[in-house]
Amino acid sequence: MDTRIALIGIVLNSTESVEELNHLLSQYSNYIIGRMGIPYREKNLSIISIAMDAPADVISALSGKLGMLPGISTKTIYAKTKSE
Repeated sequence: MDTRIALIGIVLNSTESVEELNHLLSQYSNYIIGRMGIPYREKNLSIISIAMDAPADVISALSGKLGMLPGISTKTIYAKTKSE
């Protein structure tokens, strides 16, 4: 199956969904290349980036599940392939 390289950007505005966020990320850990979290205490939010190498449907499924959590906003970008 073909995989894509993608980056999911997450802005966490509250801590109410942290447990579910971490649970989802652990479920998809086989596809996660790396994760970086930046706490922005002055604004009371966190910025998280998730780099993935996965089939497009897996990436969109994770992004969709994360975006439905309260207090979380997401945006996904895909690396361009040679044919694009």
